[in-house]
Amino acid sequence: MRRRRLRASEKSAFLLLNGVRRVESGEVLKMEWGGEYSLDSSNLDCLLNILPGELEFQQILSDLDEKIKKNTSSIEQCLKDLQSEVNEIYTNEILQSTTDCLQWLNNCSFSSLRPSSTHHGELMEFLRTLQSLLKNEQNQEEMILHFLLDLSSQCGVSFPCTPSGTSFELTSSLHAIEDDSTMDVKSLWDDVRLHLRRFLVNRLQSQEETNTNALQQQREFKTQCIQQLLFLYPESEVLTKYQNMQNKLVSDLLQNCILSSCGETNFDKVVHGYQSSVPTLCTMIKEDLYILSGTIDPSSSLKFINETYLDTITEEMTVLLERLCELQFKENALHIVKANKISKKHRGTVHAVASQEYHKKGRNFCLTLYQLKCLSQLIKLFLLMEEKIDELSAEILFVPSFTEKNKNVQGVLKKASGELLIGETRANETSVLPEQLLQVEEPILLNFGWRNAFKDLSSSVAHCITIAIEDFSTKILQHEQKEEFSAAGCAMSLVNNQQMRESCRAVQQEEQPKRIAKFCSDIMEELDTLLPLALACRDDSLQEIRANFVEACSKVATAVLARLEEKSKDVPSKAPLQDLYAALSTAIYVFQHFTMYNNLMRETSKKPLFLVPVQQYQEFINVLQFQVTNYCVRVCATSILQDAESHHWDDCKAFYEGERCSFSVQMWHYFCCALHRDLWTILPPKTAQEILTDVLEQSLAILSSRYCQACPSYKRTPQIRIDIAAILMSTEDMLWSVCSSVQEFLNPHEDRDLKIYKIHSHCNSLLSVLAILTSPLKNLYETFLNNSDEQLPQDFSKVFYHPLHWLFCIPSSCSSLPKTPSAREMAAQGQLKLLLSQPYCNLNLLLETLLHHDCLLVKILLRSSRNEVLNHDEQCSLLEQINNKQPALIETIFTVLSYCTLSPKSLGIAFETYMEKEQLWNCLYNMTVSSCGELEPEVIRCLKLTLINSVKGIVKQIISLMHSWEATENYGMYQHKQIVPESLLKTVPKEWNYTPREMKRKESGKCFTRLAAQAVSIVISKLPTVIACLPPPVKYFFFLAERKMSRNFAELKKAGLLVWNLIVIICRIFEDGNTAELLTGATLDRWSKEKLSLVRVCLESIMGKQKSGPKQVTQKVIQSIEQQRPNWIESQLLKARKLSADCASLTVEGATLEEGGIALGFTEQKINMMVLDICHKPGGSEYLRQIYHIIWLNEEYLKEQLSCENFSEDGVTSSQCLPLTLMGREEQPVFNPFQSTITEWNWDWSNLLPSYLGLNQMTFRVLLAHRCF
Repeated sequence: MRRRRLRASEKSAFLLLNGVRRVESGEVLKMEWGGEYSLDSSNLDCLLNILPGELEFQQILSDLDEKIKKNTSSIEQCLKDLQSEVNEIYTNEILQSTTDCLQWLNNCSFSSLRPSSTHHGELMEFLRTLQSLLKNEQNQEEMILHFLLDLSSQCGVSFPCTPSGTSFELTSSLHAIEDDSTMDVKSLWDDVRLHLRRFLVNRLQSQEETNTNALQQQREFKTQCIQQLLFLYPESEVLTKYQNMQNKLVSDLLQNCILSSCGETNFDKVVHGYQSSVPTLCTMIKEDLYILSGTIDPSSSLKFINETYLDTITEEMTVLLERLCELQFKENALHIVKANKISKKHRGTVHAVASQEYHKKGRNFCLTLYQLKCLSQLIKLFLLMEEKIDELSAEILFVPSFTEKNKNVQGVLKKASGELLIGETRANETSVLPEQLLQVEEPILLNFGWRNAFKDLSSSVAHCITIAIEDFSTKILQHEQKEEFSAAGCAMSLVNNQQMRESCRAVQQEEQPKRIAKFCSDIMEELDTLLPLALACRDDSLQEIRANFVEACSKVATAVLARLEEKSKDVPSKAPLQDLYAALSTAIYVFQHFTMYNNLMRETSKKPLFLVPVQQYQEFINVLQFQVTNYCVRVCATSILQDAESHHWDDCKAFYEGERCSFSVQMWHYFCCALHRDLWTILPPKTAQEILTDVLEQSLAILSSRYCQACPSYKRTPQIRIDIAAILMSTEDMLWSVCSSVQEFLNPHEDRDLKIYKIHSHCNSLLSVLAILTSPLKNLYETFLNNSDEQLPQDFSKVFYHPLHWLFCIPSSCSSLPKTPSAREMAAQGQLKLLLSQPYCNLNLLLETLLHHDCLLVKILLRSSRNEVLNHDEQCSLLEQINNKQPALIETIFTVLSYCTLSPKSLGIAFETYMEKEQLWNCLYNMTVSSCGELEPEVIRCLKLTLINSVKGIVKQIISLMHSWEATENYGMYQHKQIVPESLLKTVPKEWNYTPREMKRKESGKCFTRLAAQAVSIVISKLPTVIACLPPPVKYFFFLAERKMSRNFAELKKAGLLVWNLIVIICRIFEDGNTAELLTGATLDRWSKEKLSLVRVCLESIMGKQKSGPKQVTQKVIQSIEQQRPNWIESQLLKARKLSADCASLTVEGATLEEGGIALGFTEQKINMMVLDICHKPGGSEYLRQIYHIIWLNEEYLKEQLSCENFSEDGVTSSQCLPLTLMGREEQPVFNPFQSTITEWNWDWSNLLPSYLGLNQMTFRVLLAHRCF
C-alpha cells in the first residue's frame, strides 16, 4: 500500500490533466468547481434560436472571450502553484516554466512518487472488517462503496483495480511486504470487491426489470453504478460485464416480441414484433450512449453500441429470416407438388417455373405481395432506426449534452501493480508528450449490418417484386376500365390528396395536387409501400432488387401514362371537362412521385434511375396544360363570337330594353367561375393559377378585339356599356385570384408579369371603348372642345397610363384598392381579399397581411377575441403551461410575431392597444415571485414562458454546481450514506489520517458562502448573454413597456424592466423546486432546494426586492463577491440594461416607417426570409395555418370591421367571439355582376373622359367613327 499527500495546487493540476486527456478522447473540456479555484467555463446552453444582430454578436463573443481568459488564468495559476510545490519537494529537478511543469506532469510515473507503506496488520484488520460487515450485516454495500470512495478522494488511497484472477504483485521498494502477506491482502480485497460487484450488478439488473423511475433518474443511477464498478475493476472487464447484460436484454426483447404472438412464426408476426421492439431498442441505445459518454471515450462507446446492439440485432434478424426462408421454401415446394398432380397447364406451370429457378439459383421461392409488404415494412423500420442511431451518436457523443451527476469516481489512481496510491485521478503510466495530447485518433464508426440478414432473400425478392408490381398494377387498371365501361359518360373517380404522404413532403404546398385519379392513387400507394425494398440497396448483393423495382416502376409509369392519354382524348366527346383537369393533376402527382424516387435513390446510385419516365411525364404535362388552356379559350371564343342575337349591333331595337348584358358575356362569366372552382379544387395551386391567368388573358383579348370593332346603333349603345362594365367587374373579381402577391397586383411589369400586364392592357382598351363609344356626346364634346389639335401632343402614344387605371373607374372595387394607382400599399381590405382568394394558404402573403398597416388585422383579432384568463377551477400549473398542446389565439399570435426578427416592432405595436385596453401593463410591472402561480392573462403567460426558456441554461448550470458540490463534499442526499459504523472507523489505518464527513461538515460552514457566491456570480455574469439571445421583438416589447412606466417605478428598477423580470423568473424557479426539476430533468433533494433558496434570497437582495433587511448570510455572500471584484455586480446589471436598451433603440431607428406602416419596409425577399425562419421554429408553420384558418372562418366579419370608415381602435369591443376551433363556415355568396345595378350606375364622365385626352389619335378617330350620331 502506498500513500502521500498532494497539496491543493497538485490536486488542481491532476484535475487539469484529467480534463486535457478528456479532450484527447473526444470530449469537451469542462472545468468544474475545484476548491479555491473557480474554473468557470462558458456554458451557452441557450442555443441561438435567432440570427443575432451586431450588438448581440459582440456580447456573445465578449462573453466567450471573458470565460476563456478566466479559464486561462486559473490554469496558469494551478501550474504555477504546482511548479512551486514540485521545486520544493524535488530539489534535484527544478522546473523553469509552466511548460516544463506540464511536461513533467504528463511524464510523471507514480512509482517515482515517494511511497509510504501501510502496516500489514492494520490493512488486514481493515479489510477483514469490511468483509465481515458485507457478510454479516444487511444493506451495507452502498455505505461501504461511498466510504471507500471517500477514502480515495480525501486521503488519496488508491485501491487495486486489477482484473479478476490476476496476481497481486507489488513494486519492489524499501517498505515492500512479503509475497504471502500480499496474497492475503489480495484475497481479502478480491472478496470485498466481488461482493460489491454482485451488489452493483444486481442493482443494474433490477433497474432494468422494474423500470419505474424517470428516464433522467434512471440514467444517473446506471451511470453511478458503472462508475462504481470502474472503481473496483478495470474498464475492459466492466464494459464486458455490462455488455453481456445488455446483450441478453436485447436478445430477450427481440425473442419475446416474436414469441409473444400466437401461432407460428411468419412475416406478419416478425413485422409486428419489431414494430414494438425498435422504439424500445432506440431508447436503450440512447440511454447507454448518455451513460457511456460520461464514462469512456466516444470511440469505445461506438464500439460498445456496435457489439452490444447492432451486431446482436443483425444476428437475431439473420436467424429469424433463415427460419422464415426455410418455412416458405417448404410451403412453396408442397404447393408445387400438389399443383403438378392436378394439372400441368394451370397454376402448376407457374410453380414449376419457380421450381426450376430453385434448382438454378438455390434457395429461391415465391413471395406474395403481402409478404413483400411485410419485408418492406421491416426494412423501413431498420432504415428509420439506422437514421435515429446516427442522430443520437452525433448529438450525444460529438456534441455532448449530458452532464455527469457524480464525480466520486474521479480521483482514484490506477496502478498496474495493484498498490494503493494517493491521488486525485486515474492516469495512464505511459509517458505522453504535450504535443501528443492534441493527436486525436480516427473514431470508430457505427456499423449496422442488418442488410446482411436479407442476402438470402435478395434473389427471391428481386424476382417476386417484378411479378407483384406488374400483377397489382394490371388488376387496378383493369378494374378502373371495367368501372368506366359500366358507367359510361361519368366523370373519372377522384380521391382527395389533402396531405402528401410522408415520403412526398419535400413537395411544396403550392405544387401539391388536390385531387387525383383513384386508380393512380392506389397504384402509387402500393409502390410507396414497396419502396423501402429498393432504398435498402447499398451493396452489390441487393442491387438486383433495386434494378427490378426500377424496371417494374417504369413499366407501370408507361401504362398509367397511356391510360391518362386515353382519358384526355375522351374529352369532351365521351367525358366531361373535369376529366382533363383530373388527368393533368394525376400526371403531376405521378411525376412528383417518380422525381422523389429518383432523388431518394440518388444517394446510392450516381446516375438517374427514372430519367425516361420523368421526361415522358414532363412532356405530357406540358402538352396537357396547353390542351386545357386551348380548349377553355376556344369555348370562350365560341361563346363570344357566335352570339348573333346579342351582338346584332345595328339593330334599331334596344336589347332587352337595355336592362341586361349580352348572353355571351354572361356565359363567359359563368364559364370562368366554373373553371376557377374546378381548378382550385383539383389542380395544384400554382398550375391552377397559371391556367386561369392564360384563359383570362386570351379571352379578354378576344373580348377587347370584339368590342373595339363594334358599331352599335343608338339603341344598342347602352348594351355596349353594360357588357364592358360586366366584363371589367368579372375581371376585377378574378384578378385577386390570379395574382399571388401584392407586388404583382399593384405594379405589374411588362417584363416580369407579362400576362397580368396584358390583362390590364385589355381592360384599359375596353374602358377606352366604353368612354369614347358610349359616353354622352355632350360630355365628349365639352371634354375635347378646349383641347384643340395644337394643344395636344403630337404623339399621343407616349402619354403614360398606369396599368391599374381601369380598376379605379369601377365603383365596386374602390374599397379594396389603394387611393391612387401609383400607391405602394394596398388597402387593408384588399390585402385580406388577396390572401383569401389564393388557392392555398400562402404563408408569405399571410405574414405580409398580418404585418400590414401596423398589424391592423392582428389588432382586430385581439380586440374581437375574449380575454382568456383562467378560472380558479381551470388554473394551470407551470408544467401544464409549458406542455400545452392547444395554443389559444393570443398565444399563437404572440409566438408568430415574436419569431419575426426582421420586424421587431410588430409584437409591441400589435399588443400595445390590447395591453392598454385590458390594463395589463401593471401585470407586467408586478411579475413578482408569487404571481407566477396566480391567475394571469395569456399574453403575460407567454412573456413569462419566453423568459423561462431563456434562463433555462443558467438554471441547469446552477443545479450542476449544486450536484458537483454534493458529490465532492458529501452533502445533501449523500449524508445518510456516510453513516459509517464506529467499528469500521477504528480499523482505518492511522497513517491515512481519515476525517469522518460528520466532523468535516461542522468545520466547513464557511464553504456555503463560497458556493452561494459562485452561484450568484454565474447568474449575474450570464444576464447580458441571455438578453443578447432573446428575440428582438421581445426586447422591444419590454422597451416599450418601460417607456410607459411611472417615474417612481423606473427609479425602483434601475436595472431595467427586462433585467428585473429575468432575475424575478430565476428567483421563482429557485423558490419552486418542482419547476426547477421540470426545466432541467434533474432530481433535487432537500439540501439542494435549501441552497437554491439561499441563492434566491441573495438575488432578491441585490435587486432590492427583499421585503425585510438582508440576512447575515446574504450580506456575507454579496460582500465576498464585492471583495473579489468591486462594483462588478452593478457594472454587470448596467451592462445588461445597456444591451437591452441599445438593441431596442437600434430597432426603432432601423425600422422603415413610411405613410402606410411597418410593412412597407419589407420586400418579398425579407418576408420570405421571415416565413422560412418561422417555419423552422417549433410549431411555426402550424401557428401560421391556425391564424389563417381563423381568418378564413371569419372572412365576412373581418371585412366588415376593415370597411368601417370611422374605425377606431378605442371603440367598443365587439361582442362577436371568433370561433377558435376547426369548424365549417357558412357558404359565401358567389360574386355575380349581373345582380348588381350596372344599368343604374352614374358614370362620372367629367373625371373619366379627361384621362383620354392623350389617347392615340388613330385609335380615337376609329372609336369615334364607330359611334352612331
